[in-house]
Amino acid sequence: MADRIKQLVSHLTGTGMSAGVYTKSFGIMRGGLLPRGDPFICSVAHRAFVELWQDVPLAPPDSIFQLTAAYKADTFKDKVNLGVGAYRDNDNKPWVLPVVKKATSILLNDEALDHEYLPITGLAEFTNAAAKLILGSHSPAIKEGRTVSVQTISGTGANHLGALFLSKFYKWNGPARIYLSNPTWDAERWLANHHAIFRNVGIEPVEYAYYDPKTIGLDFDGFIDALKTAPERSVFLLHACAHNPTGVDPTTEQWKAIAEVIAAKKHYTFFDCAYQGFASGDLDKDAWAVRYFVELGLPLLVCQSFAKNAGLYGERVGALHLVSPNTETANRVKSQLSVLQRSEISNPPSHGARLVSLILNDARLFEEWKRDIETMAGRIIEMRRELHRLLTEKLHTPGNWDHIVNQIGMFSFTGINPAQSKALVEKGHIYLTGNGRISMAGLNTHNIEYFGSQLDAVVRGTVSS
Repeated sequence: MADRIKQLVSHLTGTGMSAGVYTKSFGIMRGGLLPRGDPFICSVAHRAFVELWQDVPLAPPDSIFQLTAAYKADTFKDKVNLGVGAYRDNDNKPWVLPVVKKATSILLNDEALDHEYLPITGLAEFTNAAAKLILGSHSPAIKEGRTVSVQTISGTGANHLGALFLSKFYKWNGPARIYLSNPTWDAERWLANHHAIFRNVGIEPVEYAYYDPKTIGLDFDGFIDALKTAPERSVFLLHACAHNPTGVDPTTEQWKAIAEVIAAKKHYTFFDCAYQGFASGDLDKDAWAVRYFVELGLPLLVCQSFAKNAGLYGERVGALHLVSPNTETANRVKSQLSVLQRSEISNPPSHGARLVSLILNDARLFEEWKRDIETMAGRIIEMRRELHRLLTEKLHTPGNWDHIVNQIGMFSFTGINPAQSKALVEKGHIYLTGNGRISMAGLNTHNIEYFGSQLDAVVRGTVSS
């Protein structure tokens, strides 16, 4: 023990004290070390502690949460927050879905409810119903027992678990890489969640062409070219609907062409679906691409979130669904996903999963949920139409603004540049990300005219504080 302390102190102090000095300094006796509080020991320990994390770099702040903090601190009466990706009602308030209130009441009055651990892969009633929601109740993958479903910590957890599984078991054709759309979730590329999630498990992100700033739409030719030129059996992450952050989705015919190339190149599809139903207001329509790929027999997994379409942002309810070629493979995949899940979160939380399970498995609650989804999606669509009307008919803002109504879902890429975005924040008190993305859910009948006028002014270069 004395020799080890001698080595430690010599390393930390750079001294060459003799064994006798070390023994005296540390009070090493037959009975051991001196009691705690020895000044010399405390000094050395303090230095070691201080130096331990000195080289840890300061990470940049999350841009979205930074925007929200700035918005809250702003005292301007007409300020507008278009940064956060959460639904707000017409009074700019969070909206607890009526069906969620009913489901919560049912749970609160269930005397048989306990707080025991869920199984490692989650609440089966939830995962089974969630799989039918995204894949379709008549999906061949479900009927044939080829689907593996695991409850996750919302869509982020599904992305992570899916990435972790691929990092360990996918047969990569070359280096472990995943193709991500440019841009993808989140706002800033170096902080983007998709990029970080895959890098954290040793999979290097590679960008493919997706958004065309010239048309403020889909760069379909660039997308197809990326699929064709990527090595066979590459992994492509595709947004199932309501692409985040652009709001630009392929058409049905374009999805068919995408699937054709993926099949020819034997690529693996990593679907991320955070907005089913929230995009168009129709659960089945928003799941079309995923179901079409399954019908074609393409290998894939799907990350699913109930944060947006059920308004359960803080409950972190999600699922990972992996479609296997046969039942035997599905069993092996599930066994490994269980091992990975166990080592990370042990068991998923129960409350949110029970809420969604009630809604999905009760016919009356399910129909009410669909109406709630239509309410949210419908209000966002109406805000798109009104903003388009203001810019084109009332303000006659320079440029073509059809992309506002052509895009879909919570977010819209306005097409303005970083300098214009910055001007809107600093002079107009309108909080949006630097790439011009806005959350349509942040607009309402009370603030849309102000936003429209400020957007018009920044385009014309006349915005002022």
